[in-house]
Amino acid sequence: MLGDLWGPLVLCTLMATMLQGSSDRDYDGGPEFAQVFVIVWIGAAVVTLNSKLLGGKISFFQSVCVLGYCLTPVALALITCRLLLLSQQTNLLFVLRLITTTIGFSWATYASFIFLGESQPPNRKPLAVYPMFLFFFIISWLVISHNQ
Repeated sequence: MLGDLWGPLVLCTLMATMLQGSSDRDYDGGPEFAQVFVIVWIGAAVVTLNSKLLGGKISFFQSVCVLGYCLTPVALALITCRLLLLSQQTNLLFVLRLITTTIGFSWATYASFIFLGESQPPNRKPLAVYPMFLFFFIISWLVISHNQ
């Protein structure tokens, strides 16, 4: 069965647009649209491939779809962080951004584990969870490190 990839595509496009660096000529060190887009889709494909190689009983597109929809908490954290960046930055606002991003990361990792962990053989679940953890950690790191 083919998974629904429209929702993850919209989430990925939204996140890539919001994380895109500034438009002025000086490179600000932030990721470009294509970089975020590729990180999300290649990362989801690698996590899915790992899951399949470990004996997961879920199709490739279903797994990519689940990982894409599990990005929703990270996308919500990104929107919240962008709103917090509109005001004068203080240590308190950074802590709020860090807490928000950590909650989004934890929620996304837990949700993907609940959905994809059940498709794995019991003795291989930790091997399947670790790449999911890294995938959401990298995306969350982009969210918290974006400061413009």
